[in-house]
Amino acid sequence: MTEKNYNPNELLICTASRLMEDDTTAFIGTGIPMLAAALAQKRHAPNLISIFEFGGTGAVLEDLPLAVGERRTFHKALAASGITDIVEAAQRGFVDYGFLGGAQIDPYGNLNSTVIGDHDHPKVRLPGSGGGNDVGSHCWQTIAIMRHDKRRFIEKVDFITTPGYLTGPGAREKAGLPPGTGPYRVVTTLAVMGYHPESKRMMLLATQPGISVEKVIENTGFELLLADDIKENSPPSEEELSILREEVDKEKFYI
Repeated sequence: MTEKNYNPNELLICTASRLMEDDTTAFIGTGIPMLAAALAQKRHAPNLISIFEFGGTGAVLEDLPLAVGERRTFHKALAASGITDIVEAAQRGFVDYGFLGGAQIDPYGNLNSTVIGDHDHPKVRLPGSGGGNDVGSHCWQTIAIMRHDKRRFIEKVDFITTPGYLTGPGAREKAGLPPGTGPYRVVTTLAVMGYHPESKRMMLLATQPGISVEKVIENTGFELLLADDIKENSPPSEEELSILREEVDKEKFYI
């Protein structure tokens, strides 16, 4: 393996793909989660049931969809329904994983994809929730995929678009969200984080190839808990890169 024969997007895709287990259901969004799901289906999780916001359930991702509502999200699918059916399926507890992104994230996994600055007079207005609130509220476990820097990893998000553990232990349940649900992993260009089982604060589990623990801490705008045994992720393999480049994203829309 030659050093760094992959770009940051390919690293994020391969890292996220490894978290996708066979025989599970996953709520998939546009972009990196979609490529990660396609890679997982082709490599190690052929029975992964991808669920798209506009109603495609269990599509076979032979060709890469360009949006969550286009025809390829229904290709050879188990069901073709609509957005209300998909959200209801999550509310009923049928969705194992939800993949999310955001402009900001805080120590408890709350995500902001709505505004930067004051809500009524923002510095930047972002795309908004889409299905982000529903995914974070009702899927059993959520995985955030983000670039890693101090502007994104901050002590308090400007707006909670997607609830994480809110203010800490018990806060989700107090807010009326289903017990046992919540953030599971954060996949970034620098590391993979989880959450402490008691405090619910973000915790460093593994660094990306060649990245030091110190660099992760330097690029995080809050105190990051450290696991007792911090691993280093293996880089994307030749097999992963070959499938990704030659089968998943042949047209190079994302990579």
